[in-house]
Amino acid sequence: MASSNPEDSIDGAIVERMAQELATARQELELEVAVVVGGGNIWRGADDGVGMDRATADHMGMLATAINALALQDALERLGQPTRVQTGIEMKSIAEPYIRRRAVRHLEKGRVVVFACGTGNPYFTTDTAAALRAAEIEADAVLKGTHSGVDGVYTADPRTDPSATRLDSLTFDDVIAKGLRVMDMTAITFCRDNKLPILVFDSMVEGNIRTALAGDPIGSLVS
Repeated sequence: MASSNPEDSIDGAIVERMAQELATARQELELEVAVVVGGGNIWRGADDGVGMDRATADHMGMLATAINALALQDALERLGQPTRVQTGIEMKSIAEPYIRRRAVRHLEKGRVVVFACGTGNPYFTTDTAAALRAAEIEADAVLKGTHSGVDGVYTADPRTDPSATRLDSLTFDDVIAKGLRVMDMTAITFCRDNKLPILVFDSMVEGNIRTALAGDPIGSLVS
């Protein structure tokens, strides 16, 4: 039942590069770094037309995030960066269950914490999980790394509309009123209500993750 398409598998080179940037930034900038990992949409549920139950499809997606989180943990630890994976769905033989106080303690000790399995509940996206975990650990900001070649928030989809322009900064109300595609609306309103700024940038360009973590100008800032 596994996909034979190599594009559906984990790209080791990308994982290594991201791990290197995260580890370097954490050590050189003395940051506390937590990462919320998605699942790559290995299953799109009812949209596939096969009639799968939405909750089942979402749980499959959450399990995929655990695979990706373990791959990132392995890459980070091979670089000498202590890392812990915490999951919203308990799987104690391979990762810790998500416990807020334990996550905070790991961060204080210089470990990178990788959050997997979203919120542990179906119907909630990785965006919402990222916003929730950020608020719980009292993060300074949510860094939304894109992988579609779009390097920020635009007035329209730059991949299809050549007149689209990038917005270097905008408010949460701008995002809501104009229906801009930043994160899902639940995550947007949650971040607004909890005063969590969101930085949107292209995480697939080498060096961008470190640039974003350093607080240097990049992408679009929603605040």
